Amino acid sequence: MFNIIIVLILSYLVGAIPTSIIVSKLAAGIDIRNHGSGNAGGTNVYRTLGWKYGVLVILLDAFKGVIAVVFVARLHFGDIPFDNPTPFDDFTFIQLLAGVCAIIGHVWTVFAGFKGGKGMATALGMTASLITIDVLIAGAIFVLTLISFRYVSLGSISAAIALPIILYIRENMFHVHIEGYKTLIVFTIGIALLIVYTHRTNIKRLFAGTENRIKRIPLLTKKK
Repeated sequence: MFNIIIVLILSYLVGAIPTSIIVSKLAAGIDIRNHGSGNAGGTNVYRTLGWKYGVLVILLDAFKGVIAVVFVARLHFGDIPFDNPTPFDDFTFIQLLAGVCAIIGHVWTVFAGFKGGKGMATALGMTASLITIDVLIAGAIFVLTLISFRYVSLGSISAAIALPIILYIRENMFHVHIEGYKTLIVFTIGIALLIVYTHRTNIKRLFAGTENRIKRIPLLTKKK
């Protein structure tokens, strides 16, 4: 049990690394929480410091999820001291737990007063390590939504909600065998609910028509 606790704590701490705060301090000498929307996430960095730093933060946040699932989880050894409730092997189950802890760490980081980002990028990195094809499809939905409506929040929410739907369609309509489907469908629904929860203020602004829009999408929009 002690070994698992160490893995989960380390995964939380990896997720809790405040990348947006660090990058904004190094790049511009500012605290990103005092600018733009005040959110410690890649989108706010994008709007405040430009797309290059925004993309860098998003990639770093996603990498935190990958580190937890691919590397930190491997620190666990031996059998788990309780029944594994999933169809996965014990290691994959530990990976799921480590990924969730990384997301929690990102959203409620101990390094920034338990106020971090919204968890989308870290959840993306974590799930991409486990269900790559489904995440790629959800990523395409994010991009299409962003291009169509220019709202990052709407794209994030759409992709998060789409992920369990994609899993369901592939497994039940296209009859693609997805290992651990019954566990993954519940897990991705939980992730979607968390993403919706962390975007609750964005949802209010979307309905009110006051949500910030991306004016220009790099590589897709020509400069005037």
